[in-house]
Amino acid sequence: MPITKNIAIIAHVDHGKTTLVDKIMYHCQLFRENQNTGDLILDNNDLERERGITITSKNVSVVYKGTKINIIDTPGHADFGGEVERVLNMADGVLLLVDAFEGPMPQTRFVLQKAIDLGLKPCVVVNKVDKENCTPEEVHEKVFDLMYELGAEEWQLDFPTVYGSAKNNWMSDDWKNETDNIEPLLDMVIEHIPTFEPKEGNTQMLITSLDFSSFTGRIAIGRLIRGGLKEGQQISLVKRDGSIVKSKIKELFIFEGLGRLKVKEVVTGDICAITGIEGFEIGDTVADIEEPEGLKTIAIDEPTMSMLFTINDSPFFGQDGKFVTSRHIKERLERELEKNLALRVNETDSADKFLVFGRGVLHLSVLIETMRREGYELQIGQPQVIIKEIDGVKCEPIEALTIDLPENVSGKAVEMVSIRKGEMTSMEAKGNRMVCEFLIPSRGIIGLRNQLLTATAGEAIMSHRFLEYQPMKGVIPQRQNGSLVSMENGKAIPYSIDKLQDRGKFFVEPGEDIYEGQVIGENSRGDDMTVNITKTKKMSNVRSSGADDKAKIVPAIKFSLEEALEYIQKDEYVEVTPHFLRIRKVYLKEVDRKRYKIA
Repeated sequence: MPITKNIAIIAHVDHGKTTLVDKIMYHCQLFRENQNTGDLILDNNDLERERGITITSKNVSVVYKGTKINIIDTPGHADFGGEVERVLNMADGVLLLVDAFEGPMPQTRFVLQKAIDLGLKPCVVVNKVDKENCTPEEVHEKVFDLMYELGAEEWQLDFPTVYGSAKNNWMSDDWKNETDNIEPLLDMVIEHIPTFEPKEGNTQMLITSLDFSSFTGRIAIGRLIRGGLKEGQQISLVKRDGSIVKSKIKELFIFEGLGRLKVKEVVTGDICAITGIEGFEIGDTVADIEEPEGLKTIAIDEPTMSMLFTINDSPFFGQDGKFVTSRHIKERLERELEKNLALRVNETDSADKFLVFGRGVLHLSVLIETMRREGYELQIGQPQVIIKEIDGVKCEPIEALTIDLPENVSGKAVEMVSIRKGEMTSMEAKGNRMVCEFLIPSRGIIGLRNQLLTATAGEAIMSHRFLEYQPMKGVIPQRQNGSLVSMENGKAIPYSIDKLQDRGKFFVEPGEDIYEGQVIGENSRGDDMTVNITKTKKMSNVRSSGADDKAKIVPAIKFSLEEALEYIQKDEYVEVTPHFLRIRKVYLKEVDRKRYKIA
């Protein structure tokens, strides 16, 4: 009977979690010698690979010195808080991964807080000790201070630490002493992560995650806390609201390596997947058929931001995507709600508009990006923060913002954050860079990243996490420049773009198809301007000598999805199709825009 240890790996975005999991899998010989599986094995969807971040948590299991270790790779980004909270429920301890140069970052704090509140044992890994100017001992001190600050108990503060470089495949008790493998890390896990102690009583398993297979339908995943589970067993499903539904297990699987292994029964403490249960949700309990007892369900942080999702009704609708109707969009959002816990969808008074609530721009933009890759066309309105009334006072979400940037441009950044009602809480020099911390309303963060990157020539690193609701901070200035709006449908003509370049910057390339009401550029002034760039040069039959200069056209500005969402104003939509991102006015005709001016 192998001992089972369940560990979750937590860290800030880009500190090396997924790379470390790769190395553990190689070390435990999960792959044959001749199998080359590449890097970042767990970040298996295109979006995760492109952005270099983990979005959904994954399970993988390895066997080391006779102990089965279930490893759960968690997202590091606070926007995926719903994902993190669920999976920590399956773990007995956490591996906290910290960069030896950057130290604990805001997102580390966010995930660590959850782990400490759940009473999990932390083990610390100081990664990337081969970086220049890194300070492993100081980082170790900072981790201790952070845990103390987050209210860790004494047994949690007495954490073991290993140092090393996941990329170069070594770990050691002392950062100056380089070894040739990562065994010290695995030994630490076996020695310090508590083995699960099964409680007395009948079957109990909290469903913390779900999967879908086109053959078997929905699959429930969780950790068996007490009792047993067998194939074909009759069970009760205790719902979130306390109601009980009788059901039956069809098949049972446990995790082995990267895949799943079908088994007849599951031992307590192991993470398993169940098929055949109908109508379950995350947070329900699989319990005994005769005497069902529910477990404490999962509490999820409230959403802080909303966006309007609507069907694509631009002149180009249906040319690019295959799912374009409101029924398609509604069904897709309902599917997403099943597994994306921090998401809410409200219907509006119009059948083709949906209000979608999430944890932040990144959380919602990942959903939109996934939908567009699946072939959906839709339009998204400007992100709005959720305002709550607490004791009769209007309150808005406040975030803790950290900006790491070169010292010589730090003044500019402080000024930009202050304009957006941010208050500085600390400023610390690290080499020739500055790390500034602020408290800022969520409204102020929308659109800040673009401006910061422009002002610092792309050198600023910005991260933020939700803190609490505080009374409204007053008016925050919006984008200063107006839009250049197309007057006609047609193709963008180089000659016209060239002649209008002094009016502003363009978002469309010569030869691109455009339509009336599309935002094709940014005006150099504060108001919107309607321009015609489909006009060709008038040809006369009189030759002129040398009057024609070659058109010199500045390359068009191309936005990513998040940048476009943060850029638009209240009276604009982002049109999202599988291959195009366009910005457009809500009302395409100029007369309508004047008539229904959106305040």
